[in-house]
Amino acid sequence: QVQLVESGGGLVQPGGSLRLSCTASGSSAWISAMGWYRQAPGKQRELVASITRGGTTNYTDSVKGRFTISRDLAKSTVYLQMNSLKPEDTAVYYCTVRRVVVLPGDYWGQGTQVTVSS
Repeated sequence: QVQLVESGGGLVQPGGSLRLSCTASGSSAWISAMGWYRQAPGKQRELVASITRGGTTNYTDSVKGRFTISRDLAKSTVYLQMNSLKPEDTAVYYCTVRRVVVLPGDYWGQGTQVTVSS
């Protein structure tokens, strides 16, 4: 099975920055896409950002211009740089990896809490 380990969450003041990291076990050869979702209390899980193997990125409107997703396939790692954080960004953030061919499927991290508060 594929395991994802996340890190980088925490408490930050409004306007601050955090960088989330997520590393997947196994070879990156079969990774087709990586991404980050978030879920705030009482709300549905939503896609924050995604990146394909080729580097094409996609962002939800509310984070455009503030968040940047990147990946290092050599390390099987996806990052989410979050700047100009707002209280409404408070949520549990989950990374996800989509694999094809070998162990195909969507895999999820355990989640990391991001709290934006003064």
